[in-house]
Amino acid sequence: MTRRLPAALAALLCSAALAGCGASSEAAQGARGPAPAATATTTTPAAPAPSPTPDAQPLAGRTIVVDPGHNPGNFRHTREINQKVDIGTGLKECDTTGTSTNASGGKAAYTEAAFTLDVSHRLRDLLEARGATVVLTHDADRPYGPCIDERARTGNGAEADAVVSVHADGSAQGNRGFHVIVPTKVKKGSADTGPIVAPSRTLGERIAAAFGRATGTAPANYLGDGTGLDVRSDLGGLNLSTVPKVFVECGNMRDPKDAALLTSGAWRQKAAQGIADGIVTYLQG
Repeated sequence: MTRRLPAALAALLCSAALAGCGASSEAAQGARGPAPAATATTTTPAAPAPSPTPDAQPLAGRTIVVDPGHNPGNFRHTREINQKVDIGTGLKECDTTGTSTNASGGKAAYTEAAFTLDVSHRLRDLLEARGATVVLTHDADRPYGPCIDERARTGNGAEADAVVSVHADGSAQGNRGFHVIVPTKVKKGSADTGPIVAPSRTLGERIAAAFGRATGTAPANYLGDGTGLDVRSDLGGLNLSTVPKVFVECGNMRDPKDAALLTSGAWRQKAAQGIADGIVTYLQG
């Protein structure tokens, strides 16, 4: 015969041995909080891995050509870069050395060629992270150049969805801000920009808007009437392009305030971000 324990004694024994009475101690729960209610006959399957969102790589399947303006070695090859090439509307130098900041206080000048290569590398990384195939016209992997006509052929041959040539201006002190150069209609010799004028302008507008947001800088105060756009017919890289293409002049290297931005790695990252954002908005329509 089994003797029934008094109810009070049973409760006392249960509180002394919580594990034996279906409870879990606060120490066992720790920082996880209350344990979830148990289910006797079912288990919850693991949640499936989320599918990639369509916006994770918005540039997948797109080809973008990034053209770092000038070449750090150009100054050693002045004879070669001064050779004239046909840009449709006439003849123009193969390439130039570009501009630079002013040397001051024992600090060396920062060249446009070094600036454009740095921003182009940052831009390439941002675009590739968004799924794009990126082609550089050069990577300082040749003594000089390429010439402006070859730069255009690189974009054309890649059948690029967009081409962006990265630059910085060399205007007078007091002239500040960025601008984007877009092609006008040219049909002469080997140049025929008619099919790319409209899409290039849209690309330029998208980049100008995104560049201003990302960098916090204003459009150029010395051209473009505050639009951040400059329309030109004298640039071989635009005249000879058969795909949408723009030049981005990120700031004026000869103005001390702009130069302080252009020589900042953090600001150059913002510049690359702005260009990348503009390309995305352009290609997404």
